Amino acid sequence: MKNTNSIKAFLAILILSLIHFGGYGQTYKIVGTGVTTCYDNNGPIACPTNATDPFAGQNQGLVPSYQDNGDGTITDLNTGLMWIQARSVKITWDSAFIMAAQCTTGGHNDWRVPTIKELYSLINFNGRSGPSSNMCIPYIDTAYFGWATGDTTIGERVIDAQDWSATKYTSLTMMADTTIFGVNFVDGRIKGYPKYVPGPGPLTKIKMYMRYVRGNTSYGINNFADNGDSTISDNATGLMWAKYDAGIGMNWQSALAYAQTRNSQNYLGHNDWRLPHAKELQSIVDYTRSLDATSSAAIDPLFNSSTITDEGGFTDFPFYWSSTTHLDNMGAVYVSFGEAPGYVKMPPTATYYTFADVHGAGAQRSDPKFGNPHDSTCYLGSNQAGDSVWGRGPQGDVQRINNFVRLVRTIPPAGINENKTNNSIHIYPNPVHNYLTVDLSGAASKNATLNIYNSMGQIVYSEKISMPSKLNINSGNFRSGIYTLNVVTENAVMTTKFIKN
Repeated sequence: MKNTNSIKAFLAILILSLIHFGGYGQTYKIVGTGVTTCYDNNGPIACPTNATDPFAGQNQGLVPSYQDNGDGTITDLNTGLMWIQARSVKITWDSAFIMAAQCTTGGHNDWRVPTIKELYSLINFNGRSGPSSNMCIPYIDTAYFGWATGDTTIGERVIDAQDWSATKYTSLTMMADTTIFGVNFVDGRIKGYPKYVPGPGPLTKIKMYMRYVRGNTSYGINNFADNGDSTISDNATGLMWAKYDAGIGMNWQSALAYAQTRNSQNYLGHNDWRLPHAKELQSIVDYTRSLDATSSAAIDPLFNSSTITDEGGFTDFPFYWSSTTHLDNMGAVYVSFGEAPGYVKMPPTATYYTFADVHGAGAQRSDPKFGNPHDSTCYLGSNQAGDSVWGRGPQGDVQRINNFVRLVRTIPPAGINENKTNNSIHIYPNPVHNYLTVDLSGAASKNATLNIYNSMGQIVYSEKISMPSKLNINSGNFRSGIYTLNVVTENAVMTTKFIKN
């Protein structure tokens, strides 16, 4: 067993070396959401095959990949982070740092409390909470990681199973509470949680779960560059962002369509913009910034953020849609770049509700994908049935439905120029059934890599090729849908699309 573990450790080190030094300089490689299904407003659908189809553009990113090292640790083969497989008992936030410094699991002595971006890398949006533990689907891969729900036998709710992060909110929430961000792997959200039990009297520290991490200390640190053309590149993640958001709120289907419309206009010189998935969107949150602390959105000042008037009549910053569906309510995931407000009774014995920042800038929650905001549970008042409405959930989360959009695209690997003309690629038939012919007889380069991506952004075919050449690719096992074919040479990337019937 000892030799087996040594071999696994060596392989992990080798793989991580390739990640860090062969991944085009990416130090913050964002894992995908784990989702392989597309959704409309109400449930699963066949993934759209054309950019003009309703609900097209639900790219969910890089497939998660883990390795069990056999010594109580798990290596994330995408991020380069190593995790302790088991979860701690519930502890206070201060105790978590003390215990991390004392931890030697796997023979390592450099364990740390994860930042909110490190911790969020583990979330998997195939999860779903339920009224009891046996009806929950974890928002984390339990083949590798420990997980539990709240203990209802001692009065806890099923969802009372949050994990602390090392990230402290730069403002206060609720009743002027000192607030720490955490991830709930039972209900699939980032929220700010009070460090102390709210209310008068002596300070009593709250206890939550903790999972420790080590390695890749650059993870979660952005490396933004203003390109001077209304785009911002993050060289740490390999993503390019629109500097300006859409400027207006819209429902989720319209947000997806907005990206496709911009592509048809070759927006800012590119035609491969998309709505970011949940983890991509959260990657650009700047948790050192907030409305109270910096009078700004929780994002690097290189970006321009629209302002809104929130439900309390105050100036704030928007929620932004992601392309990720949240299965708890078939809504869609959003990230708050301003406050994450709700209606709460403060104190709980109060007979009235107070509008307050309940979860902090940088929270990730979900909203209904469609509807009329003024006839829904978005605002204080009454719904169509005449029932009193005070937001959603125990903290009365406001619901907006019409959220904002910030577009993203993937930057081609360093040293490679984009070539969107496709004059050197000829494919037929298109649409294709069984065999796709790729004619590269007009290409000048000698060596290249041909990749085919499905509509979820996952590689379904890859081959090293020599050019000029003509290839016949068996596409019989491809699912019906729209595919992107890239040919990457030493100095260019050529792209085209085809449809599989």
